[in-house]
Amino acid sequence: MSEEMTAYDSETAPVRPGEDLDWPRVEACLRAELPELTGEFSVMQFPHGSANLTYRIRFGATPLVLRRPPFGKLAPGAHDMRREYKALSRLWRAYPRAPRALLFCDDHSVAGADFLVMEYRPGVVVWDTMPESMAAFPDAGHRIGLAVIDALADLHRVDPAACGLDDLGRPDGFLARQVTGWRKRWDLAATEDGDPVAAELGERLAASLPESGPPAVLHNDFKIDNCQFAPDAPDTVTSVFDWDMATLGDPLADLGTLLNYWPDPEFGDAGALAELRLSRLGLPSRQEVVDRYAARSGRSVRDIDWYEAYGCFKTLVILQQLYARHLRGETTDERMARRGDHISVLAERGMSRLGQPTTRSARGAQ
Repeated sequence: MSEEMTAYDSETAPVRPGEDLDWPRVEACLRAELPELTGEFSVMQFPHGSANLTYRIRFGATPLVLRRPPFGKLAPGAHDMRREYKALSRLWRAYPRAPRALLFCDDHSVAGADFLVMEYRPGVVVWDTMPESMAAFPDAGHRIGLAVIDALADLHRVDPAACGLDDLGRPDGFLARQVTGWRKRWDLAATEDGDPVAAELGERLAASLPESGPPAVLHNDFKIDNCQFAPDAPDTVTSVFDWDMATLGDPLADLGTLLNYWPDPEFGDAGALAELRLSRLGLPSRQEVVDRYAARSGRSVRDIDWYEAYGCFKTLVILQQLYARHLRGETTDERMARRGDHISVLAERGMSRLGQPTTRSARGAQ
């Protein structure tokens, strides 16, 4: 991807070759389950995500969003549409940034896998450049960054029981299970050219687990491009997307995940979102992120370096899974061939947060 403007200039596009569903079956199912839908049926695809297949469907003037897992072999517990439906069918009552889910279907004869349908929300997502509608605002990038942090802190202030989500996960032993699970996923997705430092990072995380504070509702992949804004409002996140890994657990796991995507003075844009060149946006510094979250959430951030290292490990495993899907020929999305490019730098960054820099040069790996 070039250094110049990379074209996220439209939120939808025609469905990619090989990623069409059985649309007549889908349409018939939705008309039966949601009889209030009327009008002509049509489909476009949201092309910018990397994993789950997400489509904007229409019935006349009514837009909706349909999500299902990617084709091919899936990692255990990944792309959980049932979990996403459970979270989004309830969370909207206490957290207005969560779109409301309307339907879950586990009849695989309809779309080939579990899928869910949710409300569609208009707005803008910040990808690789400042949206034109926000460009004239002073310090727009800084304000966007603070809004993202506030949205995360507000999520972690939600009372799970108040919106019927106190059974979404098992907080006890959360971090140990997460690290164990992501290490297993790495082993399953590792290829012959896999990075040994990545495996070492997983081992070091398992050997240095911090003590968790009070549990909260976790998004579990919280990042800037999972947040949506009104076109002319950089100070408030209006919607948060992609809840298929939502659970109850240690909220600092969300903050660590967000930080691993954040531009870093040493590692620059290296990482899962490296191609987006987020450092050009003028986002708040890492320390501002941590301080803002602590002030708004009221939580201790004492061990945040460990959590960022954990975020790096989780993200590099996801990238490895996507890259492995490309190698197995399970996707026509050409971007997946590049997902392996950033794994080594994420491993370096995670090790550095644990005080264990390796002999390789992080800058040289970018």
